[in-house]
Amino acid sequence: MTDFNRRENLLHIQERIAKTAERSGRNYDEITLLAVSKYFPVEVIDEVYGFGMRYFGESRAQEIRDKAPVLPKDISWHFIGPLQTNKIKYVVPNADLIHAVDSLKLAQAIDNYAKRNKIKPKILIEINTSAEEAKHGFGVEEAIEKTLEISEMGNLDVQGVMTMAPHTDDKNKIRQSFSSLKNIQEQLQNHKAGLFKILSMGMSGDFEIAIEEGSTLVRVGTGIFGLRRRQ
Repeated sequence: MTDFNRRENLLHIQERIAKTAERSGRNYDEITLLAVSKYFPVEVIDEVYGFGMRYFGESRAQEIRDKAPVLPKDISWHFIGPLQTNKIKYVVPNADLIHAVDSLKLAQAIDNYAKRNKIKPKILIEINTSAEEAKHGFGVEEAIEKTLEISEMGNLDVQGVMTMAPHTDDKNKIRQSFSSLKNIQEQLQNHKAGLFKILSMGMSGDFEIAIEEGSTLVRVGTGIFGLRRRQ
């Protein structure tokens, strides 16, 4: 893929976000586009950075550990993959936002690390709104209780919630999954007004549906970078 194509891909995604936001009665500025750069080398990330992108997402602890120090300092790194407790030390110092806190055990481990290092990492709580066994995250029925419990941990800043759409071409099921997370966010905000502002849902194949349902952060990798080779 050429530089020109990546630039055109990014502009095309941004245009689609803008049109979907307008159609939904929302402002473009309400929605953050996260470029999912996992498995791509630093040269490619730097290239897309040159097109104005500042938010990048990584899913492996070693990648974010190695990439963050050698790329521009004004990049906002997001860690979007499952996180093992023994890799927290690689992720927390480099990630502005950890997306997929999917258990009390992981939340407590991050909280303990943060306490020792006198920091307050920003995190999202992962909710499995599709109830698929292969997916991580809290079930819908326990989402409110567990998110509020984690938000009481003294060294974490719970910014909101996230989910991944079900593996299906049925747009109604995808929409239901996103609508369910929006409902959870609203219930959380009833408990703690002004908090839980980030609603992360939507990827390359379904981000327009997600925006229509209220997403404030969409994750697009292939749509910007093209097909990736897993390392």
